Amino acid sequence: MRIDIISVQPGLLESPFSHSILKRAQTKGLLEVHVHNLRDYSTQKQKQVDDCQFGGGAGMVMMLEPIVRAIETLQETVTYDEIIYLTPDGKTLNQQIANQLSLKGNLLLLCGHYKGIDQRIREHFVTKEISIGDYVLSGGELAAAVLVDAIGRLIPGVLNDETSALLDSFQDNLLAPPVYTRPEEFRGWRVPDVLLSGDHKKIDDWRHEQALERTKERRPDLL
Repeated sequence: MRIDIISVQPGLLESPFSHSILKRAQTKGLLEVHVHNLRDYSTQKQKQVDDCQFGGGAGMVMMLEPIVRAIETLQETVTYDEIIYLTPDGKTLNQQIANQLSLKGNLLLLCGHYKGIDQRIREHFVTKEISIGDYVLSGGELAAAVLVDAIGRLIPGVLNDETSALLDSFQDNLLAPPVYTRPEEFRGWRVPDVLLSGDHKKIDDWRHEQALERTKERRPDLL
């Protein structure tokens, strides 16, 4: 999979893709992440990419021309399955969206800034709009990093145990059950006996029951 990201602040994305699972995915050749500085596509003397909004009002708007130039330049060599704009008024990211996007080949992410992008970009280029929550960030870079992480870990071969992703919270509209590791007892706090029984049928049943109970308690809207 290849993911291109257009950003006004590309430096914000250096660390998230240089460590842990996403770094491993790139090292294995399973994922390519390319970050592009929008200012490189500006024809303004000061590399300006924002301007005042028509009709007045506080806040600047990301200009049409640099974004169009960036998208069309990238499209000369890459065919994108989706062009995604990270925006607070997009569809809220969930596990099902991450699952669907992980099956794509090439994605282009556009990080918003200021008061957002010229509406004509959304109308003529963007195919999907995604939010990571009902709040506003300084820019779309952190949202892009979240989205890439959610997608990247689902690519076959990225995780050492591929079944691990299938047992994550939200995969079956359930939260994950409690988990335990060594020691079996600590300060009198014991691991549930069923997890030590070796009976995989009982363990699976227990985990499912615990997942149901946790979901009913914390996220009944998922059921």
